[in-house]
Amino acid sequence: MKSDVPKLSLTVQYVTAAQNVPTRAQFRRWFKCALQRDVAITLRIVDEVEGRELNKNYRGKDYATNVLTFVYDEAQLLSGDLVICAPVVEQEAAAQHKDLAAHYAHLTIHAALHLQGYDHLNEADAIEMEALETALMLKLHYPNPYQSS
Repeated sequence: MKSDVPKLSLTVQYVTAAQNVPTRAQFRRWFKCALQRDVAITLRIVDEVEGRELNKNYRGKDYATNVLTFVYDEAQLLSGDLVICAPVVEQEAAAQHKDLAAHYAHLTIHAALHLQGYDHLNEADAIEMEALETALMLKLHYPNPYQSS
């Protein structure tokens, strides 16, 4: 009997000097909450040098960003790489007065939704994606990431 719960194959690569990075189990929990289909993900947690290089090479933007999503296959098993830049996440959480784990959870959910085809390039899509992110964060008992504290 086929399960209705999407399957997750997750590889996590820690290539950062950051100390307060979530565990594989935490990332797994956050990804599973956001999945609507079977997914194979490689998640790479990086420092600013690699984050900046990837953002420059793939998006033409010469700065480290918080998260990058690379989709490779949209067949039966969706696959992709996600890159989270730990120092940027830490800086954002501090600047926005957010709990670091909650910010990581939000960015993980955000990236998982991008992987599954969600985007925020226009207002209607942004409203839909933000509403789903907020609902998933509340389901995980985190605050609404779009409300300032």
